[in-house]
Amino acid sequence: MKFTKRKHACVWLEKDGRTLVIDPGGFSEEDAAVGADASLVTHEHPDHYDEGRLRAGLEADPAVELWAPRSVTDKIAAAFPGRVHAVGHGDTFTAAGFDVQVHGELHAVIHPDIPRIPNSGYLLDASVFHPGDALTVPEAPVDTVMLPVMAPWNRISEVIDYLRELKPRRAYDVHDALLTDTARPLYDGLLGSLGGGADHGRLAPGESLEL
Repeated sequence: MKFTKRKHACVWLEKDGRTLVIDPGGFSEEDAAVGADASLVTHEHPDHYDEGRLRAGLEADPAVELWAPRSVTDKIAAAFPGRVHAVGHGDTFTAAGFDVQVHGELHAVIHPDIPRIPNSGYLLDASVFHPGDALTVPEAPVDTVMLPVMAPWNRISEVIDYLRELKPRRAYDVHDALLTDTARPLYDGLLGSLGGGADHGRLAPGESLEL
């Protein structure tokens, strides 16, 4: 499959002429969901879920469908009957030709005073995992992880330990809009040297590679 990094936590994955977009949120491009055959959203925070961006994708093509936790689907389902599907941990479905497994239930702890919300991680074709805003370890092996490197809810030691526990073959940075250019080499060095042997990489928005 072809992986294209979009801004922040948004990614495009293409296979057999079809495209799946994950987390076209408010930090991603305005047209991040336009042209995709299906959309997945991990949770309701605005840097992952932006109703305007999702509506643009759904309105551009009446065949496009959306899968997300109920806390997201309840916000948009009425406008697109039959095309918006609520999912939770343990669910499986097919989206844009990808076999999808849902792993995880809750967003990582930001602070004890902030209630946790639903968060769904998506394992695609039993290979590529996008955890959203959580350090979920699926029951199944992961070949490639979209790694949330910089967020109010994590620190670098937790990200390193996540890689060590997950043991993917490859890790590519996402959730990186808050990571400055000054900090990137430091993060690259730490994740590369301490991440348990995973091949760690970073793409600029718009860059692609074959997985």
